[in-house]
Amino acid sequence: MIPNRVTKQISDAPVLAPYARYWLGTACAFGAGAWLGAAEAPARLVASGYSPFAISFCMVLGVFLARWTLPVMIKGTQSVLRDLRQRPHLIIWAVLAGALWAVANTLTIFAIRDVGLAIAFPLWNTNTLIGIAWGWALFHELKGATAGSWAKVLSGAAAIVAGSVLLSLLSVHFLAGSPGRALHGVEAALGAGLLWGTMYVPYRKAYLTGISPLSFVTIFTFGEVGTMLFLGAAMPGSLGSLWPELHRLRASILWLLLGGFCWVIGDLLQQYATKYVGISRAIPLSNTNQLWGFAWGVLVFGELAHAQGSMRVLALAASGLMIVGAMLIAGATVSPAESTSVERAIRRECDRYNLDLAGSMLAQSGVERDSGNQPRRWWDYLIMVAAAGVFLWFARYARIPEVAVRTSWAIALAVILAMVLAGCGWMLWKKTRFA
Repeated sequence: MIPNRVTKQISDAPVLAPYARYWLGTACAFGAGAWLGAAEAPARLVASGYSPFAISFCMVLGVFLARWTLPVMIKGTQSVLRDLRQRPHLIIWAVLAGALWAVANTLTIFAIRDVGLAIAFPLWNTNTLIGIAWGWALFHELKGATAGSWAKVLSGAAAIVAGSVLLSLLSVHFLAGSPGRALHGVEAALGAGLLWGTMYVPYRKAYLTGISPLSFVTIFTFGEVGTMLFLGAAMPGSLGSLWPELHRLRASILWLLLGGFCWVIGDLLQQYATKYVGISRAIPLSNTNQLWGFAWGVLVFGELAHAQGSMRVLALAASGLMIVGAMLIAGATVSPAESTSVERAIRRECDRYNLDLAGSMLAQSGVERDSGNQPRRWWDYLIMVAAAGVFLWFARYARIPEVAVRTSWAIALAVILAMVLAGCGWMLWKKTRFA
C-alpha cells in the first residue's frame, strides 16, 4: 500500500479529480486517433514509384524536427533537461522506443505500397493486443479487474483479431493485383503492429515514474534517426541510393516532413492519454486512427473505388468490427483493486530506480511538483528557427504530388484535424499546463 505521508501530500496538491482525468485522457486518445490517421496519408506517395525506404527516411526527419520543436515551443529545453536529470534511466528506454518506432514505420510504407492505406491501417492496429499482453505480463495491468472488465477486454480482443483476418483475406484475394505481393503487405502491416505494441513497454515505464511526455519524446528521436541510418546501411542498396532517390523525391519531401510532424502531434496526444487513463484504455481509443486512415484512403485517395460493392461492404464491416472491439476494451472500467495494483507498480518502479514516490504519484494526476518557471534560453529559439528553416527550404521545391486526390475531402478532413488539436490543446493547457 502507499504510505500515509505520500497520500497526505497527494491529497493536499491541486490534482485533477478522477472524472476530469478520465475525460481529459479520453479526449486526448480520440484526438490522437485523428492525427495518427492523417499522418500516414503522405505515405500514399509510394504509389508513384518512390523507394519505401526514402519515404520512411523523410517522415522520420519530419518526426525528428517535431519531437524537438514542439517540446521547446511549449516548455523549453530547461524543463526537458530537468526531467532527464531526475530520471536518467529512461533515456535508454526512450531510445529503444524510438528504434522500435522507426522499424515499424518503415514496415508500414511497404504495407501501404502492397495493400493500400485503407487495408494496412486496421492490420497494424493489432498493436492493441500486443500492448495489452505486455501490460498484463510486465506491469500486472487488469489485476483485480472485475469479471465484466475482463469480458470486455477478451471480447474486444477477439473482435480485433476477427477484423484483421477479414481484411487480410480481402486484401490477398481481391484488392491486390498479385496475391504474393499482397501477402507481403499483410506481413509487413502485422509486423508493424507487433513492434508498435512492444513500444508501449517503454511508454508504460516512463509514465509510471512521472516523466513529462514532452521530455520523453525528445530523447525518442535519437533511437529513430539512429535506427534509420542503420537500416540504410543494412538494407542492400538503400543507403547508396538514398541521395539520388531524395533528389528525385525533392518536390514531395515537404509533404512527407509534414506527415512526420502530424504523427508527432498524434503521438503526443496518445502519450498524454496513456498517462491519464492508462495503456489498456488509451491505446484502443487512439486506435480509432484506423477509421481516419480508412477515411483518408477511401475519401481522399479513392481506394476501393473500383472494388465491387460487396467488397466495399466487407472492408467497412471489418474495420467497424475492429473499432467495436477497441471500444469494448476502452469501456472496461478500472476497479479499486486494479487501481491499487497500479499504485504498487509505481512504487516498484520508484524503488528500483530510487525515485521520489510522492512526486511520481502526483504526476499521475497532472501535477509537476517543483517545476517552476523555466526560463527560455537562446538555443530554444535557435532550435525553432532551424526547424522552420528546414520546412521553408523544402517548401521552395514543393509541388502537388501526381496522385489522384479529392481536394474537397482533403480540406474537410484538415479542418476537422485543426479543430481537434485546438480543443485538446486548450484542455491540456487549462487543466495541467501540459504537465
